[in-house]
Order: sequence, then structure tokens, then C-alpha cells
Amino acid sequence: MAPNKKPFLIRVGKDLSMNRYVYIMAIPVILYYLIFRYIPMGGVIIAFQAYLPIKGFFHSPWVGFKQFIDFLTGPYAWRTIRNTLLINVYQILYGFPAPIILALLLNEITGGFFKKTVQTLSYLPHFISIMVVCGLLKDFSRTTGLFNDIAGLFGSEPISFLTMPQYFRTIYVASGVWQSMGWGSIIYLATLSSVDPNLYEAAEIDGANRFAKILHITLPALVPIITIQLIMRLGYMMSEGQEKVILLYNPLIYETSDIISSFVYRRGLEEANYSFGAAVGLFNSVINIFLLWFANWFSRRTVKESLW
Repeated sequence: MAPNKKPFLIRVGKDLSMNRYVYIMAIPVILYYLIFRYIPMGGVIIAFQAYLPIKGFFHSPWVGFKQFIDFLTGPYAWRTIRNTLLINVYQILYGFPAPIILALLLNEITGGFFKKTVQTLSYLPHFISIMVVCGLLKDFSRTTGLFNDIAGLFGSEPISFLTMPQYFRTIYVASGVWQSMGWGSIIYLATLSSVDPNLYEAAEIDGANRFAKILHITLPALVPIITIQLIMRLGYMMSEGQEKVILLYNPLIYETSDIISSFVYRRGLEEANYSFGAAVGLFNSVINIFLLWFANWFSRRTVKESLW
């Protein structure tokens, strides 16, 4: 074993020496994932306990799958699962194609100044704090807000949009598309920049119009990255962040706005029912893993592209 180990250690030492600055820059990222992602996974144990902070992990009584059963048989399980799935499905239907369409449109613009201006304006919403966005949405949704001013031009009576359940998903998804569309198009524009211009010239010589070139050259070039992005998006369908929901919702619209993450926040933190919150979060993670695996398997079988 010793003769084989020495060359390996020498190679590792040389690599560390040659790329020491890269490894130094990677240290904060590694520490972040260790401290905030991997070490807290040990806390999953409380999902199977009636956890009491005063007793700790090792002395709290074990209850098995009681917390999971309480959630799945409770009155809010179907509502939160339905809302989580519907919001994510709408975001995939409307939000996922939006940056692709924007990238295709920008790719067809030849004017440099106009193209850069559109790109800059479309990127800006990404850098606005989610709290600021939610504050604007609340102001716009008031009876005296912008949305009612626009609706009033068509003869509609003023209403408070964020107190009516039927409008929450539309406001949530539309604002998400507006905020992420420009930033999401960057990866597709970067992919299009690597497409050989000779392909477009050859297609033009063959008589292809602009739409035909998009259909037969541009879109096929985007298929691999679109597939990977879609797989990753499907992988967290059940993990919609609670920040925006909590900032926008209220008890009047829980029917359509209360998702799993916000429910866990209320039950797990506000009501200090830590075991129940951990159980629901673990259930959520298991579903996400299954969706990610299924999306990867389906993609590998259909378009021959996958994450693994």
C-alpha cells in the first residue's frame, strides 16, 4: 500500500500548492454548506420525537411516525399540498418559458444599444429586495392602488386584491415572472452566444426565414440547458420559499395562499411545535427527492439529457 500511497499524496500536495488560491476561495462556500446545510440534518431526528428543548435530542420521548400521521390526517394537509403544487405548476407554465422567450427575442435584436438597454432593464427587478417587492405589491393591490387605477379604466369597481383568495396566485406568479425573467435569460443568452454563425448563414442560403432558423438551429441548441434547468426546477416543486408568501398573505386568503413552507413556519416556529414542523419539512424533502429522480429518469429516457 505504501508505494501506491506516496505518489497520490504527492499529486494532492502539488495540486493544493498550484491551486491554493482557488481552494482558499472555496473555503467560505464549503463552510456555509457544512454549517447551514449538512450539520443541521442531524436535527431531523426530532421529527420522530415529541421534542422538548429542555430535554434535548437524547431525552425527548420517541413517538415514531405520529407527527407525519397528524399532518397527513389533519384538516390542512390537502390545502397546503394543493396550494404548493398549484403555485409551482403555474410558475413552471408561465415562469419557466418566459426567460427562454426573452432570450430568443434578444438574440434576434441586431441593434447593440437597444439590446443592452432591454437587457439591463429586464435584469434590474432581480436585484430588488423581496421585502420591497412585496411592499409594492401590497400598495398596488389596495383599493386606491395602481391595479385598481388600471382596472378602473375598464369600468371595474375598486377591490382589495390581497383580501380576495382568487387573486393571490395570479399576483404571486406574475410578480415572480417579472422579477426573475431577465436574470433567468442570462444562461440561455450565454448558450446562444456559442452557436456557430455559419449555421445561420447556411440556413439563410437554403432559403430559411427567421422563424425557421429559430426552430431548427436556435431551439435545438438550447435543448440541453433547458432540460437541465427544467429537471432542477421540478426538483424543488414542493419547496416554494415561505418568505414571499408570508409577506403577502393573511388569514382571509389562507384558502389559496397557505403553502407547506408557510404552514411549517406557523406550526413549527410560531407555535413552537418543532417536531411537527420537522416532520412536515422531512415529508416535503422526500417528495422533492422523488420528483427530482423521476424528472431526471424521464428526461434521460426521452431527450437523452440528464443530471446523472
